[in-house]
Amino acid sequence: MSFLEIDGRSVAYRLLGGEALPLVVLAHPLGMSQAVWDDILPALLGRYRVLTWDLPGHGASDAWPLVAGKITPERLADEALALAAHAGAARFHFVGTSLGGAIGQQLLIQAPERLLSATLTNTGAVIGSAENWNTRARRVREEGLAALSGEIVPRWFAPALLKAQPALEAGWKTQMARGDGESYALLCEMLGRADFRGKLRDSGVRIALLGGSEDVATPPATLEALAAECADAPLEILDDVGHAPSVERPATVAECVLRNLGTARGEIGERGVSYSEGLETRKQVLGEEHVARASAAATSLDAPFQQMITRLAWGELWGSTDLSRTERSMITIAVLAALGRDGELELHLKTAQRIGLSEAQLRQALMHVAVYAGVPAANHAFAMAKKLGWGERLA
Repeated sequence: MSFLEIDGRSVAYRLLGGEALPLVVLAHPLGMSQAVWDDILPALLGRYRVLTWDLPGHGASDAWPLVAGKITPERLADEALALAAHAGAARFHFVGTSLGGAIGQQLLIQAPERLLSATLTNTGAVIGSAENWNTRARRVREEGLAALSGEIVPRWFAPALLKAQPALEAGWKTQMARGDGESYALLCEMLGRADFRGKLRDSGVRIALLGGSEDVATPPATLEALAAECADAPLEILDDVGHAPSVERPATVAECVLRNLGTARGEIGERGVSYSEGLETRKQVLGEEHVARASAAATSLDAPFQQMITRLAWGELWGSTDLSRTERSMITIAVLAALGRDGELELHLKTAQRIGLSEAQLRQALMHVAVYAGVPAANHAFAMAKKLGWGERLA
């Protein structure tokens, strides 16, 4: 876990995965923490870089300062944008549940140009009523989070799951009780004011919605209304799931998220991947400076060639999520080493570190070259990798 100061507050976050991978930002529900995403991380990592964080007064993040005034969706969206910028991502995928989904809706309004896609779960254009949220805020201030956790936490999960896993309820009650009551109350009041109706139709961002059949906080009807607000965005309701699907059904949620992240590239079919999509992937893998140099060096002779490889190699091939970028890096290095294409090999040995390729993975790729393409080719590639800083000298 790491910490970043945003507007005078210490914000706890995790940033996992190679810097050349597309970024996915995940926002958790009210009263919980970034730990709700733990069980879907294995499905995302390798193909995506993942950023999770704790909302104000939750987990390890500082409480909302009393002098800072009200919490608003705009200020929480600014927090998400600051974290994404800290990760070096000009654009990113967003996934949010409940309160996290409200942040996603604000991003769709406030900064749609920064989003590659939005997957919103168990949320709504309006969630509950202002009266109920204000009542909860008052009770939290009077009674404390620990006292209210006994009636709030059971609402997060399907009854059958709580019966099968009684420790789940006890654990999340403990987690909720550790939060800052005033921050929680301010967030309740924010949700009571939040109304995204009539504001989401024209974002131009690929949106997918997910809900649970047993969710009493944001029931299927709330998600159906949100889908209509989002130009009939695709909606899936999971059977026997409550308000926290990433905890209740992580494999299914991961599958839904990956489907939307992949679909965000567009329906390829006969149209193919656009130049801009390929260029974005090329910058992620090779670095913006390298791509800028290549673009600046292009002439009338090779500019069409540069456009072709950007669409084909980087858009269609490297942009596909069928293989992870570390897997593509290993394949590319092995092919280049076997063919003796030193110029491209040097480039991809350098960028393999950006992608997150390990020394062991590089070693195995080059040992495959030795067996299937010849020891001299592998030996030459090993020597080149060592000159570029791969490996540590043995004592």
